[in-house]
Amino acid sequence: METMLDISSLSRSYDDVMVVDDVSFTVVPGRVTGFVGANGAGKTTTMRMILGVLAPTSGEVLWDGRPITTAQRRRFGYMPEERGLYPRMKVREQLVFLARLHGITREEAARRATELLEHFDLGDRADDVLDTLSLGNQQRVQIAASLIHRPDALVLDEPFSGLDPVAVDAMAALLAKEAGDKPLLFSSHQLELVERLCDDLVILSHGKVVAAGPVEELRGRGPDRYRVSLDGGDIAWIRDLRGIDVRDVDGATAVVDLCGVSASELLSAVVARGPVREFTPVRQSLSAIFREATR
Repeated sequence: METMLDISSLSRSYDDVMVVDDVSFTVVPGRVTGFVGANGAGKTTTMRMILGVLAPTSGEVLWDGRPITTAQRRRFGYMPEERGLYPRMKVREQLVFLARLHGITREEAARRATELLEHFDLGDRADDVLDTLSLGNQQRVQIAASLIHRPDALVLDEPFSGLDPVAVDAMAALLAKEAGDKPLLFSSHQLELVERLCDDLVILSHGKVVAAGPVEELRGRGPDRYRVSLDGGDIAWIRDLRGIDVRDVDGATAVVDLCGVSASELLSAVVARGPVREFTPVRQSLSAIFREATR
């Protein structure tokens, strides 16, 4: 049975300053949840409370509807923002060592380490010392370390930072394979990447959740927006129409929000002025959602 990870009213204060304030959301198995916010929004503090690295001032973390235990947290895969591997230790040796700490046999640990390194095209670097690798390859090893014990859930703090597009694709494919039926939460500043990879989104601002839900649902919030393009001519006259808010005009193309008329009424008004080349709904980007939620 799939197990939910619920964050329930988590708060954390330092010297009477509230850095995480009554944060609640659910990480659903089989759906990738993105956790975004500006620097200092409280993302890393929240993740550390989920993992038990920090104790909350109030609130709790639930696993399968009950307060999470230390033993259950040990079954999580965690990638901290500050990378935590041993720089002078060989790559495969390090992964085997970490797997052994989770009670995995040496033979299985070696097989699993080889499997993960091969996926990241690091098989030929398995016996190299970690800090002889590029920063991007060290990042790949860090992800492998979070996956080595086949975790029950994944909590990843900026896992794609510093990676080239090829490495991002390889990591995304591996996460889809390894965590396809498990809760997966990751933070990132790369909103275009979050938009591509995530099913659900949690936006944090000044320690509070300001928006949360399925990405498509969040993109559908706000007024209906349309891109209207004429087959020649200038569309500046659209500013004179009632019941719309003109967002942009560029030659024969305009982007407008409906705020008093229906889409069919707008289309009729435009058709009356001449041939129409495009009349298309516009979905908000995550960047626009983020700016709106955090302003």
